[in-house]
Amino acid sequence: MQTHFSLAQLADPDIAAADRILRNCVHCGFCTATCPTYTILGDENDSPRGRIYLIKHMLENDEPAETIVARHVDRCLTCLSCMTTCPSGVDYMHLVDMARVRIEEQHRRPLLERLLRDLLAALLPRPAWFRAALRLGMVGRAAGVGKLLRGRVRAMFEMIPARLPTAAATDAPGVFKAEGIRRGRVAILSGCAQPVLDPGINAASIRLLNRLGIEVVVAAGAGCCGALTQHMGREADARATARRNLHAWQLVRKSDGLDAIVVTASGCGTTVKDYGHLFRGDVDQALAEEISALTLDISEYLLRIGLPAPTERPGLTVAYHAACSLQHGQRVREAPKELLRQVGFSVLEVPEGHLCCGSAGTYNLLQPEIAGELRSRKIANIRRTEADIVAAGNIGCLQQLQGRLDRPILHTVELLDWACGGPRPPALGAQR
Repeated sequence: MQTHFSLAQLADPDIAAADRILRNCVHCGFCTATCPTYTILGDENDSPRGRIYLIKHMLENDEPAETIVARHVDRCLTCLSCMTTCPSGVDYMHLVDMARVRIEEQHRRPLLERLLRDLLAALLPRPAWFRAALRLGMVGRAAGVGKLLRGRVRAMFEMIPARLPTAAATDAPGVFKAEGIRRGRVAILSGCAQPVLDPGINAASIRLLNRLGIEVVVAAGAGCCGALTQHMGREADARATARRNLHAWQLVRKSDGLDAIVVTASGCGTTVKDYGHLFRGDVDQALAEEISALTLDISEYLLRIGLPAPTERPGLTVAYHAACSLQHGQRVREAPKELLRQVGFSVLEVPEGHLCCGSAGTYNLLQPEIAGELRSRKIANIRRTEADIVAAGNIGCLQQLQGRLDRPILHTVELLDWACGGPRPPALGAQR
């Protein structure tokens, strides 16, 4: 793609990076075939290629983001399916993040939308605040408040779970000792939304790792990865929370070493692996790059160290839902399925597995109509597999799909923990 940036514009490192990204695009349109929003809406501006043109025009002309640019960039899920498809290696992820920062800084959104985005950015990265907000929402829903609401606010009410699980001890800072001889030592990201919505995921991970001889550290001071605010264009907020993680993990690493930083929410994993870019030009860039290099999805780490022979062979079929952030963002595609097969599950592919389920961080709250269509499409494809259960590697996907399916959906690691000597997941009900 031909660009027309001035020399003065190219003196800005971010504009120079955008120029390189844009020049890689050859207009081929392969991305339109795998883009969820283009599949649903059929609008060229809601395809990666269309958004690239809009972003190019905005940056080249050095003008504030127009409403049309904000609308179509906001509709992007950041599922990154386009990057998997692109034959030219266009770095769409960083280009659209750059556009979001400009939109957030320069575009004046309607008041209600600004308030909603402010609320999400304040609550979601803080587990205590998020838990309190959910409890308040549960009271409001019981009182019938949700029926009086419309649009995005009503979508938020509909996403409130029927009950909140009890907080797990494994979410508090501490060291969880390996059983027997210690084979390794890792830090695990506790996260922000996941410990509130499903603390059993990290608990299962720590149990399994401990049985495998791995000491697990939940670092004091580490928490939100920064993904939620970054994808809302609030890069400074994202960097602030990410910086706390960097220094918390650095202290753990200096104390007794670390083999890896393990992440159980793939949306978070994609962001942590990209900390080097998030901290470009920052005093902590070198540290961020080191931390990114240490980071692995839980499935990558388990495949690396190996699982024992299963103690339980459930004999169940599993429809594996590939979270976009795992298959497209991290390019981790086979590890979860291979691990499930190793412990005795029969793994089935979900048709149209490259398409997003509509969760995408805060997307299902900010774009509920599109997210709802994608969820319905994903559920229909899952049902076509006729699998007994569904496995996924991201808390957002689990929350988006559960309650709408007629079968249990669990994190992959919960099934692995069960098959390798852990407790039967409560979502599966009593033993048959």
